Amino acid sequence: MTDTKSDLVSALVERGYVNQATDLDGLDAAAAKAPVTGYIGFDLTAPSLHVGSLVQIMMLRRMQQAGHRPIVLFGGATTKIGDPSGKDSARPLLTPEQIAVHKEGILKPFSRLLDLDACLVVDNDEWLAGYGYLEFLREYGRHFTINRMLTFDSVRLRLEREQPMTFLEFNYMLLQAVDFLELNRRHDCTLQIGGQDQWGNIVNGVELCRRVDGVEVYGLTTPLITTASGAKMGKTAEGAVWLNEDLLSAYDYWQFWRNTEDADVGRFLRLFTDLPLDEIARLESLGGAEINAAKVALANAATTMLHGEQAARDAEETAKATFAGGAGAGLPTVEIDAAAFERGEAGLVAALADAGLCASRGEARRKIKEGAARVNDAVVDDPQRALSAEDLRDGAIKLSVGKKRHALVRPV
Repeated sequence: MTDTKSDLVSALVERGYVNQATDLDGLDAAAAKAPVTGYIGFDLTAPSLHVGSLVQIMMLRRMQQAGHRPIVLFGGATTKIGDPSGKDSARPLLTPEQIAVHKEGILKPFSRLLDLDACLVVDNDEWLAGYGYLEFLREYGRHFTINRMLTFDSVRLRLEREQPMTFLEFNYMLLQAVDFLELNRRHDCTLQIGGQDQWGNIVNGVELCRRVDGVEVYGLTTPLITTASGAKMGKTAEGAVWLNEDLLSAYDYWQFWRNTEDADVGRFLRLFTDLPLDEIARLESLGGAEINAAKVALANAATTMLHGEQAARDAEETAKATFAGGAGAGLPTVEIDAAAFERGEAGLVAALADAGLCASRGEARRKIKEGAARVNDAVVDDPQRALSAEDLRDGAIKLSVGKKRHALVRPV
């Protein structure tokens, strides 16, 4: 699409957010005439979102920047069922208390990434909980055919793999479609956005709005974000890259972006920062060792957006100190028992595992034997090695595994 009319669609296309759309030209024309209201739904399956959800949040940010109104829809009701999209088995059912805790945690990053005063935050439990079962089936079930539902990837792939799909999960797409209808009626919402695995659910919502109320609405999906090496965005060998700082420190978040693969730098700058496109083009053109400057720019911009400018500055300074050979006071820190330390019983294997640098003590032993573990930047090769007072530097010991994973341990 080359001749866009609206700032919104222009930004989404130029920055690489668009994967599929029900009618991109129609959305473009509507957005050029008047502010559009659009939403993305987030089920409450964990206490925090991770980087894999960030591209959708950035779409809502782009809407605000272009003068449109985003809606953050929390799936208080749909979480009780569980979205089968992209899953080989049913999600574990959560209690209402767990869902409430998750909702509180998931809301935190939105206050940084969006102007919450200029958008709506709603919960689909407001309307879905009020339906009676027979009423719901009579009102909306007649608009969906089993034949069509079986063609959607969320159902078809599960059945092809001979994985069971419960009737509870089968109802999920009906509920999501009704969400769109309700938001259109309540808030004049005409756009639903989601990841590419939500395409079938989004199309259902668009068609339901047309069939029931005769209104024209639009659906849009973002591409599945993977790294150049094929890894799924939001997951690393160390675990999920959470957006909440109580689950992942600002320093580790900064390091995640700093460690971006060379081939991904330009794409991630367009998707996950507000830097101008001409500046991104300049950074993307850097070659050789200079590409590291682009990675630092990406890490600073992404961390500033979520955690603030000071957190990004501190993370960069900590990284400089770390890789210059210093201890780096901003590194993740774990405490070890001072008495055991003084007795020579604070083993390196346990410390590497407790610090999160290795997933288990077995992995820690392997890393030591491979020569990948270091104490204060010095390689160690003895799995029996214990930490001692001679290792202390300003009251702490710096542990490393590989070139990019570091932590401090302090006897307390």
